[in-house]
Amino acid sequence: MATPLSAAAFEAALRAEGVTLKEHSNWSTHNRNAVGAWGPAQGVMLHHTAGSNSVALCRTGMTNLPGPLCIAVIAKDGTVHLVGYGRTNHAGRGSTAAYDAVRHGTAIPSRPGADAVDGNAHFYGFEIENLGNGRDPYPDAQLAAVERVAAAVCRAHGWGAGRVIGHKEWTTRKIDPTFSMAGMRTRITKRLTVTPAGGTQPDSPVYEPFPGAAFFTAGRRSAIVTAMGRRLVAEGCGRYEVGPGPSWTAADRRSYAAWQHKLGYSGSDADGVPGATSWAKLRVPRT
Repeated sequence: MATPLSAAAFEAALRAEGVTLKEHSNWSTHNRNAVGAWGPAQGVMLHHTAGSNSVALCRTGMTNLPGPLCIAVIAKDGTVHLVGYGRTNHAGRGSTAAYDAVRHGTAIPSRPGADAVDGNAHFYGFEIENLGNGRDPYPDAQLAAVERVAAAVCRAHGWGAGRVIGHKEWTTRKIDPTFSMAGMRTRITKRLTVTPAGGTQPDSPVYEPFPGAAFFTAGRRSAIVTAMGRRLVAEGCGRYEVGPGPSWTAADRRSYAAWQHKLGYSGSDADGVPGATSWAKLRVPRT
């Protein structure tokens, strides 16, 4: 299970992925957390707005559906408008089978089943500006932004693209988004194979790509761990009595926590387990 990213870590992850952001007033604290828990985070859910004036509507909501209706709106030109952060009214209830598939990164069933799980509690929700009539196009800039946003969240949590789901895959009540989710997951998978450097996507990255949070477990032995430890020492964050070496140890975790604190993270965001954004900033040389 994953604790949702802090608003600061979320924003940093999007910027590191090269997302063009527009921040709307008090977006980082505008949420529906008072009516129920947000978390554990299990994945990303994509929607389309099916209307105009989507940014304002998604921020304020409607009489029978209070806002925010998502975390962000992805506009036609690729700009990502941050309108809220936390629990939002975007998903509603959906299939237990779909929920379990997303959690385990397995194939999402073609027939989701009965609506039983509160998706608002477990998914980062994004609205994509589109009429949803099958004729309104998704420009290349917009699809690229969808790819980057989803990849940024997955990278920060150490997830694969199987954690990204469409609203239409969550419940039989919905048809959004109208593009191919399988195709989008393929794009996200490809993007996750390299680590962005300042928002760029090099063909042959100079630095070691983020191997995912699950890589850093007791018993792991790799030259990547040694390279990481040396960079932590160089940054003044080494907490080693001996080493660093190739085996992931408690000293590595203490050292990485010191790096996270140096970057301004605190609490559960500075637990010593590498995340995509802090890893990219550490710039571990390729081994």
